[in-house]
Amino acid sequence: MADPTPTPLAVQLLAILGRDKERLTRIDDYLHGHHDDPYMPAMADDEYRLLAKRSVSNWTPLLVNTPAQALYVDGYRAGDEDGKGSATDLTSPQWEHWQRSRLDARQSAVYKGALTYGHSFTLTERVKGSVLTKGLSALRTAALYEDPANDDTPYCALTVTAWPSGETAGTARMWDGRSEYAVSFKSLDDADGVRVGKGKRHGASECPVTRFAASVDLEGRTVGVIEPMIPLQNRINQTIFDLLVAQTYASVKVRTVTGMAPPVQRDPETGEVVYDEQGNPIPLPINHNAKRFLFAEDPDVRFGSLDETPLGGFIESIDMSIRHLSAVAQVPPHHLLGQIANLSAEALQAAETALSRKIQEFRTAFGEAWERVFRLAAELEGADGSEDFKGEVIWRDMEQRSLAQAADALGKLREQLGIPAKGLWKRVPNVTQTELDEWDELAEDEDSVGQLASALTRATAEPASVTTDSVAVAA
Repeated sequence: MADPTPTPLAVQLLAILGRDKERLTRIDDYLHGHHDDPYMPAMADDEYRLLAKRSVSNWTPLLVNTPAQALYVDGYRAGDEDGKGSATDLTSPQWEHWQRSRLDARQSAVYKGALTYGHSFTLTERVKGSVLTKGLSALRTAALYEDPANDDTPYCALTVTAWPSGETAGTARMWDGRSEYAVSFKSLDDADGVRVGKGKRHGASECPVTRFAASVDLEGRTVGVIEPMIPLQNRINQTIFDLLVAQTYASVKVRTVTGMAPPVQRDPETGEVVYDEQGNPIPLPINHNAKRFLFAEDPDVRFGSLDETPLGGFIESIDMSIRHLSAVAQVPPHHLLGQIANLSAEALQAAETALSRKIQEFRTAFGEAWERVFRLAAELEGADGSEDFKGEVIWRDMEQRSLAQAADALGKLREQLGIPAKGLWKRVPNVTQTELDEWDELAEDEDSVGQLASALTRATAEPASVTTDSVAVAA
């Protein structure tokens, strides 16, 4: 950091937003279907341009939504002094903060922002007496790091709250490790127009903004799942455009006839041929369709046809490009093509392997970010956990498995390996932390009832009967 004072930092952060604006805006356009036009002739007419508009087949939302729909935080396990995570407690301050911030519903937007642009942010702050966490867009937010590749705590961060409009200056909020500042600016690249207000303490010991990065290299650069796929998306659009052109202009047979002049218009009164301004006879329109046929008396007339352009090659090319997109993006082909015919469970699982590894990578990165959010929230609330570096978030198991198969597998683990039944509860498909806590309480109730029944049985048992040997008396 050349100058750690607030104004130069605000200028630098705004310059970062200006530098990345074009790239991030292009990614945002591709996400929402505003793609580059396919190649077409320079003198293309309106019909060509309409076909180009219709050729856009937007696959990028699937690249974001497919992994994002498998990312769902379902609990938090606080670390203990021995480094072992304690059981998840839904009444812990960390989880209460999660629920108060309504992050069950809002977490998806944070993941989708990070997967789309490469990174997104959250802000943890005190609002009207409560500590809340909310997401911040990468299009509006920038952060500075002393070591952007390895630091999870930014030196300072800024988010735009209103863009400049005409003579009205834009506004932003900026945070460093101690204070929050109100910032006004005329444009992202106008350093002289930046004004920074007096700072006020935000209550945390470090910058309260947390970065969620889908992928960070050793240079500190982040990349999402859309930007590398833009060339493949353009290739698909170009092939679909060529398919539409061939389908529109060359997908039907063309009937031809040579050696025969078309009938011409004649004056209904005189029967004479009617000529145009250039002196050429005006031909009559020929109503030719599938129900009509042409005939000619002149033996030199020849009828023929021009074959239609086969469309199979275009369709195969589109299919191949989508498969390339699937391989590079690590998204199973059946997610994109919708083809699930005669596939066994093992084949489906093998197809999902690459996606599962990718999702696990995202969970590791995003989990570390959520743990920092929980530490910030605990510090602002004055609760335990501000120095808890051993805690971890609990991700919901989103793999689709039948309950019968899971029950059979868990039963075998219990019988053959001796794993306690309670330790297998979390392996039940789609079980939530609330259900696990309820099961735990029910198990304790059943255990206490069973112990009471056993004690009552022992207390009310009849004393053992004493038998005596009988003595036979002879008469």
